[in-house]
Amino acid sequence: MDLPPSSVSHGEAQAGPTRRRLEARGLVDREELVRVIAQSLYSLGYRKAAAALEAESGVPLYPPEHDHLLFDVMSGRWDACVATIRSMAGIGDRDRVAAEFLVWRGHFLELLGIGDAGLRMAREVLWRRIAPLGIDRGSVHWLARSMISCEGAVAPDAVIWWRIGLFLDLIDALPPWFHVPSGRLELLVENVVIQQVSSCLYHNLPDEVTLFEDHKCREEQIPSECSQILCDHKNEVWFVRFSNDGNYLASSSSDSTAIIWKVEDDDTITKMHCLEGHKKPISFVAWSPDDRMLLTCGNGESLKLWNVATGECSLKFSDSVDLIISSCAWFPNSEKIVCASSEPESAPNRIFTCDLEGQELEAWVGDRIPKVSDIAVTPDGKHLICVCSNEIWIRELPKGREWRIHEQQTISSLSLSGDGHSLIVNLNSQEIHMWKINESSTVLDKFRGHKQGKFVIRSCFGGSNSLFIASGSEDSQVYIWKRHLETPIKVLNGHSLTVNCVSWNPARPHMLASASDDRTVRIWLAHKAGIAHG
Repeated sequence: MDLPPSSVSHGEAQAGPTRRRLEARGLVDREELVRVIAQSLYSLGYRKAAAALEAESGVPLYPPEHDHLLFDVMSGRWDACVATIRSMAGIGDRDRVAAEFLVWRGHFLELLGIGDAGLRMAREVLWRRIAPLGIDRGSVHWLARSMISCEGAVAPDAVIWWRIGLFLDLIDALPPWFHVPSGRLELLVENVVIQQVSSCLYHNLPDEVTLFEDHKCREEQIPSECSQILCDHKNEVWFVRFSNDGNYLASSSSDSTAIIWKVEDDDTITKMHCLEGHKKPISFVAWSPDDRMLLTCGNGESLKLWNVATGECSLKFSDSVDLIISSCAWFPNSEKIVCASSEPESAPNRIFTCDLEGQELEAWVGDRIPKVSDIAVTPDGKHLICVCSNEIWIRELPKGREWRIHEQQTISSLSLSGDGHSLIVNLNSQEIHMWKINESSTVLDKFRGHKQGKFVIRSCFGGSNSLFIASGSEDSQVYIWKRHLETPIKVLNGHSLTVNCVSWNPARPHMLASASDDRTVRIWLAHKAGIAHG
């Protein structure tokens, strides 16, 4: 236990009517501030500076009771310990009793450790010192049984370390002014920074935090400048998604193709592969967690697996007309996927898992399974989430509890937060709802302002620590919200038709992509990034 020197004469340390307050508001006590600063200096290794602060200010780091109690505990002067505790101001009866119990329990267990000679004295301590404190009977009975079994007895050669531990327990039981908690100043500063960041509308770059001024980000921190327009698709672009490492982008279109794009170091996007083979529009793509593979779902077609490096189709999961996969998701190991099938109407709906050879591993089949429009697996692989009309089904994996979240309106799409703790769903009522992935029945947040009534519109989490929500809209704009705020903080103009899907780069919080019926994918950068890269 590293204790600072106590050569400075100690004055009163507990709060009282004569204490000086700093600044006009009078919220900060001068002596408390000095003590917190001194403790921080000692913990940082600036012992001379800390001692000088104590000497010049006349405010010791520890009050007199601290040194008295430390000396008495280490010397085994138990009556003096209790007298010091009783002399302290500002301690409630419950805390005082708890501290006295710790002292006498310590004495009791040390006596048990010296054998028969200490047994009679231990019994005396139990009945004359501990029992009158009025603590719970269970603790007294345990100590009484200890006299028979010697359970908890302190061996003579362990007394020093035992007493150090006892003193640390007393610190926890006594008021905060008695001993400044380690790292208190650092914690106070960090809490202020966290509060300022959380209240900052546009905080999106983690390296922008400084202690030299109050934190406030500019609006330009949010992706809002269109840096590039990708025009390679020949028809409406329905889906867009950045890879997990942020180095690639995939888009899919009603022109029956998907394109893999490379995100260059300068934030420009270049075309890598055009994935051809579907005969109908591609409505969905899914990156494997290791970003080496890509799944594509076609409307009324088989699911296809693509090699990202080569752009070649590795596998068609099914060409059967009675197994049409409507949505799919990866498990964290990149070796297994889960699919939902829902067509034709004569066949029962199915949710099943399979390996990368197309072999079915597990299936849920039956009339009780409604049509699944979207599906996801949490990054830890512990929950399967399905969207079925106006319900969210959540199932613990491999075989656990299952519960449902009911929405009043039809759900068009689902998106998970990066940590897998929250989800958002787009509703045809022109709202986006955020839910916790637990059995809570209360919606966390609602987001409004965008337009959605007829089409599937997809939203996403994004930005630093997933602090933002972005969504497409039927009015050809991209909407951005700060978490917990219902109205948008930014609206991006540029597309000429419905924006179907958006994706925020998980590794580059300054980059956002949007896909539209105007046949383009637009790349949006934060103002700084836009200036840096032209």
